[in-house]
Amino acid sequence: MKQDHRQLLKSEIINSVSGLALIARVIVDGYLSGLNHSQRLGGGMEFSQYRGYEPGDDMRLLDWKMLARSGRYYIKQSEVETNVSVKFILDSSRSMEHEEAGITKMDYVRVLVASLAWLAREQGDAIGLFSVNDHQLQALYPQVQKRHFNRLLRELINIKTEGKWPKNANAVEKLHDRRYKELIFFISDLHEKTSELTNVITKLKTPRNEVVVLHLLGKNELEFNYKGSLTFEDLETGTRMKIDAKEARENYLDSLEKSIKRTKEIFLTNAITYQLLRLDEPIGKALQLLLKKRNNLM
Repeated sequence: MKQDHRQLLKSEIINSVSGLALIARVIVDGYLSGLNHSQRLGGGMEFSQYRGYEPGDDMRLLDWKMLARSGRYYIKQSEVETNVSVKFILDSSRSMEHEEAGITKMDYVRVLVASLAWLAREQGDAIGLFSVNDHQLQALYPQVQKRHFNRLLRELINIKTEGKWPKNANAVEKLHDRRYKELIFFISDLHEKTSELTNVITKLKTPRNEVVVLHLLGKNELEFNYKGSLTFEDLETGTRMKIDAKEARENYLDSLEKSIKRTKEIFLTNAITYQLLRLDEPIGKALQLLLKKRNNLM
């Protein structure tokens, strides 16, 4: 039965492993049901090795001959199941606490990453998660095991949004492995003082990987539908500024448009995919990108 995932977008559901897994499953199932044909890979590919059965595995992949010989359950694992590593690098600076319509950017990111990870897991890919700010670097390196998905969800829930993007982010550049095929999702609102985020992202690209930037902004940030005299506060620095919304709107929107255009051009020049995501829109575009870019690596 199809279920509208928007009814599930509540903090108490998002911030529990079972709730986040439910949302991810509903979103991915809804997306895949809209495709003309299944794009799932792995099950019918050339056989490579066995691994032990884990709860949640597709029973159709069980090797009954191995069961008869050994008395144990084994899954046939194909080459394609382990030759793509999907990594999520998240900007966990304080600006990701921006909230619209009862959901913060980071809660949206939790749902987004959980859904992408669910889809990647269904393809048999290894999934990993990294969150970065100037207070800490959280690292969960990619694995294929089913139970690893739940660990990734726990890490997502435990991410603390604080501080800023680090001035020296050399550690981030070491999060990808140049020897293997990787699909890297870099997720951020791209609020930067100079070009500290852009510089890190461009250095992630190699001839053997695919890098996708998911630029997350709220409706209010994109449309600036404010009225009257307002006081804005920078979540990362605490700096406050009083403005008149009507006077500021035109200059703000013009600056935003130029900034997005400039950023897209930089990424395009470096063969990096850019996708703008809005807090009030579904995440089907991101799921589509995962399948498309994954196919590019095959």
